[in-house]
Amino acid sequence: MGNPWLAMASGADPAERVRAVRRAHEAFMTEGAVSSAVRPVVADSWRRSARARVGQEGLAPIDLADAELEAYRADHPLARVMPLFRELLGTIAHDGAHLLAVCDEQGRMLWVEGHTGVRHEAERMNFVAGARWDERHAGTNAPGTALTVDHAVQIFAAEHYRHAVQPWTCAAAPVHDPHTGRLLGAVDITGGDHLAAPHSLALVQATARAAEGRLAAEAPRTEGPRVLLTALGRDEALLLTDGRRLRLGPRHSEIMVLLAAHPEGLSGDRLALELYGEQADRRSPVTLRAELSRLRRLVGPLLGSRPYRLCAPVRTDVAAVAEELAAGNAHAAVRAYAGPLLPLSEAPGVCRMRRILEEDVRRTVLACGDLELLRWWARTPWGEEDLEAGEALLAALPAHAPGRASLLPRVRRLRAAYGLTADGGPYADDPRGPVRRATSVQRTGL
Repeated sequence: MGNPWLAMASGADPAERVRAVRRAHEAFMTEGAVSSAVRPVVADSWRRSARARVGQEGLAPIDLADAELEAYRADHPLARVMPLFRELLGTIAHDGAHLLAVCDEQGRMLWVEGHTGVRHEAERMNFVAGARWDERHAGTNAPGTALTVDHAVQIFAAEHYRHAVQPWTCAAAPVHDPHTGRLLGAVDITGGDHLAAPHSLALVQATARAAEGRLAAEAPRTEGPRVLLTALGRDEALLLTDGRRLRLGPRHSEIMVLLAAHPEGLSGDRLALELYGEQADRRSPVTLRAELSRLRRLVGPLLGSRPYRLCAPVRTDVAAVAEELAAGNAHAAVRAYAGPLLPLSEAPGVCRMRRILEEDVRRTVLACGDLELLRWWARTPWGEEDLEAGEALLAALPAHAPGRASLLPRVRRLRAAYGLTADGGPYADDPRGPVRRATSVQRTGL
């Protein structure tokens, strides 16, 4: 196929394509093997979804609802271009066969619009405003995958990771802030198999570019930092400098994260220790200097030396979360926390930052006792094995709340794994009975 972002080659039979991809999907789920019938962008997304332990039969979680949703999307930059989205895609969205959807940079659906009947069908899979459709929570889907790979993409029928979504086909394109290059979210059209035609991908791409053009015509709302570093929930950090977008490799990501956390700068020895840990003494200083030289070719005068430092203010998503936590803004901190810092990094300095931030977010969620935040934490890959959070959520849930029955076996399994027993008979039948909390040491050691 000439264009890897298109779901089907020109002239392909949609029915045959559905059958081929469905067979490949079943093989992947049972054997972990990826057939040549699967596009690389989809195969990679399936693997990410599997690593995040996305369930085939689950539904996208609801992150925002009611007044909180209204307030959040009213303040979101994409609210300023919703009239344009409706102007360009509104006819399609109300023709009885399609939906127009717009999500934020974390995959939260802000608007889902279209014919009432189609919206009701989509509600069965939680394709609604306020639901979280990033890959970690919903598996392979056009808006979630477009955000992950930062490119417009079609996802066709059985290419979707979850069974409930496979009757649908969608095309989505990311939208960026033209002044900073920051990813704002994605625009999507969702409908039947006919959306696998090339025109749907071209349409959402053109709509995203038109939205960026409209935003570019506006003066930036704030001056703010001109250099942004995004590293939460990403294996490779994204550096945004005056509208220029640069995806960094794993080692360069670690260096930038460490230097951003130490604006005073780091000596070569200290930086080596933060990067290599006990292996620092066995690595030649030339190795680090070579990495820094390659990084300097990418970022130019932003990287200084003697000591190694960043020569301009750099705003990071790590700092944004930490500031919201310090201010006591639990919901804002959770919205900004896209996941663990550089999850695959083994650099000691990064691991320490990752652990501290995750524990700070966790403690804030547990301390505030908010039902929706507890639900969010317990559904995340990094929180689903957290006994204390599971017990707190059980205590907060009403007796007959949806999801309670499925949560109880998980909590019991975790208690058994920690070697804990119920503090009395009532817990066997009532999970809100007296329990002992697992310590953070126990939680991490599972």
